[in-house]
Amino acid sequence: KYPARTDTTNYFSGRRSETFDAAQFETQMALDEVTLAEALKEGGYRTFFAGKWHLGPQGHWPTDQGFDINKGGAENGLPRSYFSPYKNVKNLPPGPEGEFLTARLASEAVKFLEDSAKQPDPFLLYLSFYSVHTPLQAPKRLIDKYQAKAKRLGIDGDEGSFDPGRERQVWPDAKGDRNVRIRQDHAVYAAMVESLDTAVGRVLKRLEELGLKDDTAVLFMSDNGGLSTSEGLPTSNLPLRGGKGWMYEGGIREPVVIRWPGVTAPGTRCAAPAVSTDFYPTILEMTGQEAKPEQHVDGVSIVPLLRNPFAKFDRGPIFFHYPHYANQGGFPSSAVRVGDLKLIQDLEDGEYELYDLKDDIAEHNNLEQLNADKVKEMGDLLDAWRREVDAKPLRPHPKTGAKPPKLW
Repeated sequence: KYPARTDTTNYFSGRRSETFDAAQFETQMALDEVTLAEALKEGGYRTFFAGKWHLGPQGHWPTDQGFDINKGGAENGLPRSYFSPYKNVKNLPPGPEGEFLTARLASEAVKFLEDSAKQPDPFLLYLSFYSVHTPLQAPKRLIDKYQAKAKRLGIDGDEGSFDPGRERQVWPDAKGDRNVRIRQDHAVYAAMVESLDTAVGRVLKRLEELGLKDDTAVLFMSDNGGLSTSEGLPTSNLPLRGGKGWMYEGGIREPVVIRWPGVTAPGTRCAAPAVSTDFYPTILEMTGQEAKPEQHVDGVSIVPLLRNPFAKFDRGPIFFHYPHYANQGGFPSSAVRVGDLKLIQDLEDGEYELYDLKDDIAEHNNLEQLNADKVKEMGDLLDAWRREVDAKPLRPHPKTGAKPPKLW
């Protein structure tokens, strides 16, 4: 389901107000939601979760939502330290002092695979790494490696790394321009990425060693774009605009890699747009389970594309709704994508931005004034969807009383 349908539109402790107050939202995932894990358990699957959960307090943890095993999932959205004893990571006993969390989660996943190889039942392994979320930490040897590389390339200084004012400053009381990283030269972040790559590789290698590769589908994805506008500005998303917390492609376009042995041809690419709500019905179809249309009401199975990346496939419009002030500086907004066209509406003033992503992936040329008919058409579509799902609007500011416009 779209987060707007369940009022889970922000991380559950996010309460920032700026010009207006953010929309009301829930602070936990309702227990009556049938998760993918619960659906697969109905089909006889063993279920395992490791890493970041961030979907509610105790009583709403992975084992309350269909997972047999939980390693490290709780209400927290980040560790206070990536090195053991970690701090702020529950349901995961500390390892030896200095153990790196990303490697530890991979080890827990490998243990589950080794146990699964001895069992007759199929399994779901949901490995939700905390990395590459803040805090920005990595093993020293890897940091040293990338600091040396930056020095060799002559990019070990800040000159040329940032573009102040590249995005507007949304916070009215903030001093100075919104800074944006435009060059990939952050050694700690590079080290975190390599650590993650290595951890994923370990899991895939063990899957193959155990003879499970040909019977196991693997899906790799991220939850949002790279952090380029705040909190250390560790990465750049160019040529994509913006980053985490923004409605531009740098914030909402993520990598997706799927390996389905015997079905999806290795090395194929597919340009059809999809969204994370599509994974639920897709995985049910991949595993031969019955669809649950009332639960994955906002998802469409992409199995036809996994069988043939050039298949005729139109999942219909894709909607986004973020009526909040992101910690990363993004403005509260809604958006709809239809084909290659993407319409964004700023919830502070109702203004639109229209982009043709096929010709302008950087979202540099706003076509709003050149294509008024398309703006009207897509705006009406967005309004109808927001009314259908009961999407929540911005609220008056609790101190100034400033009232946001009524947009739908």
